[in-house]
Amino acid sequence: MEHKDPGVLYLCATPIGNLEDITLRALRILKEVDLIAAEDTRHTRKLLSHFDIHTPLTSYHSHSSEGKEAQLIERILQGERVALVSDAGMPGISDPGADLVKAVLDKGIEVVPIPGPSAGIAGLVASGLPTGKFVFEGFLSNQRKTRRKQLQALKQEQRTMLFYESPHRLADTLQDMLQEWGERPCTVARELTKIHEEFKRDTLGELAAYYRENPPRGEITLIVGGLSQAVAEQEQQAQWSELSLAEHVGSLVEQGMDQKEALKQVAKLRGIPKREVYAAVHGKQ
Repeated sequence: MEHKDPGVLYLCATPIGNLEDITLRALRILKEVDLIAAEDTRHTRKLLSHFDIHTPLTSYHSHSSEGKEAQLIERILQGERVALVSDAGMPGISDPGADLVKAVLDKGIEVVPIPGPSAGIAGLVASGLPTGKFVFEGFLSNQRKTRRKQLQALKQEQRTMLFYESPHRLADTLQDMLQEWGERPCTVARELTKIHEEFKRDTLGELAAYYRENPPRGEITLIVGGLSQAVAEQEQQAQWSELSLAEHVGSLVEQGMDQKEALKQVAKLRGIPKREVYAAVHGKQ
């Protein structure tokens, strides 16, 4: 029996709205592969029809069985080339494509990304908020209690934060962010690259009030400013100001800092001589 070299899994980005955003490379790959695995075949069929692409389609989504995953892997192992696409943007981001990628890599199969549009990155660069460091959080929970816990865990995050949100939960989510974090700068990017594309840049409080009165439609990307360095320092100072010098040193040691370094750090933070901290810790007057 003739041995066949394994094929390839392509992760093919598709437009998030404007069809002109698809790349020439993506079009070529979608035409050349043996099979396209799509999150929603009806949605993808419209895209392929627009570009006169007739590659066979199969579904792969969050409800796909393990058997379907195994079928795709078997076809690739037999030498076929498969392109994975989501409804919009890069497959594997906030969709089940990540599971297929891991399963394919476990079999030693090559995975090739075909980059393109991303709602998160598009919203970030046009938000006016810092782009040097950012964190992508995807969708928060639709259960308010769980969502509030997720936001509490992000309270000290100093990087710009990216979220996806559904229009009917937007006002509630903005209000929860305000209550958990206090006022922050925020940009709501709606219907990116589409006819009704909209950016609203304001504070969490103003945006929560606006969308409470003006329920939005379409796909939403939220870009929220992280905790500012100045506020972080104020909060940190408020925390340790309640501690004695010895307790402050002890808390740093518990976090893994060497005691000698902890003594220096406490003296620096409190603006006092190191000998004063040393005396407090060792019980000397």
